[in-house]
Amino acid sequence: MTDAGGDMRMLVEQIAQALVDAPEQVQVTPVEDGDATILELRVAPTDLGKVIGRQGRTAKSIRTILGAASMKFKKRYMLEIIEEEGEDAVAGE
Repeated sequence: MTDAGGDMRMLVEQIAQALVDAPEQVQVTPVEDGDATILELRVAPTDLGKVIGRQGRTAKSIRTILGAASMKFKKRYMLEIIEEEGEDAVAGE
């Protein structure tokens, strides 16, 4: 039996690495959340726009691929793009 979570993590990681300028900084961390697995994607701050895309189109496309691929494993996978907190932390947190 293959590790479905690992396969999905590698899928997202490979897609992200193909999009960014710093592929060595791509990290995908699976987080179990009940009946779903959230794949947290972290990239270099300068590459954030590349994985989100204009009006979120690239992120939506990655989520669509993830959803289609997860049908095979009969488990729900969600993508969350994590913006690293640095000197510009999000207000209100």
